[in-house]
Amino acid sequence: MKAAPLQKDTAPPPPVHVAIIMDGNGRWAEAQGLPRTVGHQRGAVAVKNTVKAATAMGVSYLTLFGFSSENWKRPASEIKDLMGLLRFYLKKEIQELNEEGIRFRMIGERERLDPDIQSLIGNAEKLTGGNSRLTLTIALSYGGRAEITQAARRVAEDVAAGRLNINDIDETEFAERLFTADMPDPDLLIRTSGEERISNFLLWQLAYAELIFIDTLWPEFSGQDFENALKEYRNRERRYGATGG
Repeated sequence: MKAAPLQKDTAPPPPVHVAIIMDGNGRWAEAQGLPRTVGHQRGAVAVKNTVKAATAMGVSYLTLFGFSSENWKRPASEIKDLMGLLRFYLKKEIQELNEEGIRFRMIGERERLDPDIQSLIGNAEKLTGGNSRLTLTIALSYGGRAEITQAARRVAEDVAAGRLNINDIDETEFAERLFTADMPDPDLLIRTSGEERISNFLLWQLAYAELIFIDTLWPEFSGQDFENALKEYRNRERRYGATGG
């Protein structure tokens, strides 16, 4: 009697790159009667849980919108608290990320950050640069329009300097001048807190991403929420402009 053939795993692969707009820290804190700072602290715990879930589910790239260019307009006291939390994370959590084989990156206008934070980010990127299990990218002082403007400026500079022929400018050349030049575009964008907009996040890169909006506030976002979003993603038909089957 012949042995039964081995069953192949027919589950679709996870998205290669997941991007998340982490929204709702302040509203969560206010609903609990707590300072907004506590909301940001709880949000940092949600980040750790999400990184673990992404790693466990085989996601290769996870990009989190941590602080936008527009967030500099927030009260100085809140910005100070956010930067303090960022310092704590960079000092206390990076070693664990490295031990887990996770590469850390930052995209955005890092020159607007305090020099010591820039140094901590640089050290974290250097320490984890050889890791490949998951690339964790944090968007800080980031704005999609500013990123595209900067890329356009670099294209113009290269043309003016004779390094690039104007007839050779295409989407690939342009994308190579974005912050995310060495990363694939996101397959999936998740936004928490019930808001349904992308808020100047990865405007170029999200052209064909699937968008999932959930009501959960970010401090309450769990590994199960992440898994549920990936399940919904698997049920989507991605056609990239072509007709369906």
